[in-house]
Formats: sequence, structure tokens, C-alpha cells
Amino acid sequence: MIQVYTGDGKGKTTAALGLALRAAGAGLKIYIGQFVKGKHYSELNALKKIKNIKLEQFGRTCFVRKTPSKEDVESAKNGLEKIKKIIAQKIYDVVILDEVNIALKFKLLELKDIVSLIKKTPEKMELVLTGRNAPNAILKIADLVSEIKEKKHYYKKGIKARRGIEF
Repeated sequence: MIQVYTGDGKGKTTAALGLALRAAGAGLKIYIGQFVKGKHYSELNALKKIKNIKLEQFGRTCFVRKTPSKEDVESAKNGLEKIKKIIAQKIYDVVILDEVNIALKFKLLELKDIVSLIKKTPEKMELVLTGRNAPNAILKIADLVSEIKEKKHYYKKGIKARRGIEF
């Protein structure tokens, strides 16, 4: 099954991590590849404690408001190559491509490569793609699409990102 969490609201990664936690509790093996992200986020501390979840980051820094560098592109492409191998090996029950839609938006990856990856994903494997601006081609082939829409956000009141809540 192919799941997509997209939209302009807060909580896409959180939803995917919630799924990972549930799957781990059921004894499933989970792999999480985070694109764009290279900073330390608090969830990394918790995920390290769960033996059947593996997380790797394929970003140098969070550049969402900047132009990606050559190194950003290389990091994303290397991550995608690793994930292709992981999916082909069929070791994991759940594979999460966190912020892959952002990687596509910033042209770190090509849409055709992600569509091909989706099509090669074994039926028994759950593949989850997160990030704003999911391309229509991905939405069409997904089995589940959740759009997380912002109705109100405390950032607009000037509240800064908080450790343990946003990072």
C-alpha cells in the first residue's frame, strides 16, 4: 500500500512517525529515510530506542527557504539509491520517505524516479511519502492520501518553534 501525507498543515512527519510507532509495536520492521533534513530533531532520540526502527537522514541542513546546493542534490540522490536497494531487499515492512515531496519540489530528485520506485514497491510493503506539494502523479497512484490543512497556527502569533514539539 502507498500512503501519502501532504498539505500545508503541521503534522505530516508526525503522522508518519505515529504509523512507525504503531507498526513497531506490532513487531514490524520500519525504515525511515528523511530527505532535506540533516539537523538533529528530538524524535531521533526516541527512535534510536526502538530496535525495529531504523532512520537515516539524506539532507545536510533544512534549506526549505533557500536554493539547494550541489551537495544537497547529491545527498538526496544517494539517499534514493539506498532506499531503492532497501525496497528491493524486502527486509522492511514499512518504508517512510519523509519530506520526499519537498525534495521533488526543490528538484533534488526527479518525479519519474519516485514514480518508478513506487511501482517497484512490493505489495506487502507499506510505502509512506510525506511532504507538502505532493505531485498529482503520486496522488493518483497512492492508495491513501491525507491532506493536512492548516486552519490556524501559533507561528502567526510570533511563537517560535519549540524543542520537543516542532523539533
